[in-house]
Amino acid sequence: MRCITQSYIELPDFNQAPPQPNTMSYRELTGDNTVVEAPLANESVLAISYNGINQAVMMVTPGHMEDFVRGFSLSTGIVKRFSEIRDIEIAGNGESYFAKVEISNRAFWDMKTQRRNLAGTTGCGLCGVEALEQALPDLVPLPSSLPPNPLVFRGLRGRIAEHQKVARISGSLHAALFANSKGEITLCREDIGRHNALDKLIGAMAMNEINPKSGFSIMTSRCSLELVHKAVRAEIATLVCLSAPTSLTVEWARRNRLNLIHLPISSPPRLYSPAP
Repeated sequence: MRCITQSYIELPDFNQAPPQPNTMSYRELTGDNTVVEAPLANESVLAISYNGINQAVMMVTPGHMEDFVRGFSLSTGIVKRFSEIRDIEIAGNGESYFAKVEISNRAFWDMKTQRRNLAGTTGCGLCGVEALEQALPDLVPLPSSLPPNPLVFRGLRGRIAEHQKVARISGSLHAALFANSKGEITLCREDIGRHNALDKLIGAMAMNEINPKSGFSIMTSRCSLELVHKAVRAEIATLVCLSAPTSLTVEWARRNRLNLIHLPISSPPRLYSPAP
């Protein structure tokens, strides 16, 4: 994959880790009105086009951009496999970026016939979906698989926090992580949007040739329905979330044979899918 930068861009690699948070000053609303500085998460606009057609505009955390574009392309169903992505070119500055993606003729035809016009936001992964079928898509169920050994969840929350390098400084970021069968975290991707974080992780797993069935993925956020869609399309066998899922999310996880686990703060892990 190529990553082309414009002459005024200082970043040589759009797939590098997110930049350090910006420091902003604020005034404490106390008697002495003390002025303090705090690091805040970065946020940028990213527009994506496929074969010259604008497809999506969303707010993202800059960093690991190529991972995000790959993961987004697969998890939204624009491509069925990563080999259908022919090329990625990214350009932009600190506030806005543009990704030009070349995909196969088959994928491009399917994209045009679906008439998608996604307008992503940090809060709702379904914004801009024009048809009910796209909000509740037909997915190919995963092969049945065993959930992880319960022992791997001991101390997992602490290990997750250790890998959230940017969030540890600024807060405001979700994380998507991948752990192997022993519970060892091998990848972490952070973003202001939970859907974006998972897309970055999916792209990173592909680039690092990690079998999604060889371990489990972890979300530090609430498990929304679209996270299940993305996990199933990426053939992730097990999804672990730190916040409780909705009943609809559980129904869809069971329907598509995705192992879905909620990891509460002070209670044992809860296996919602497959059905108990």
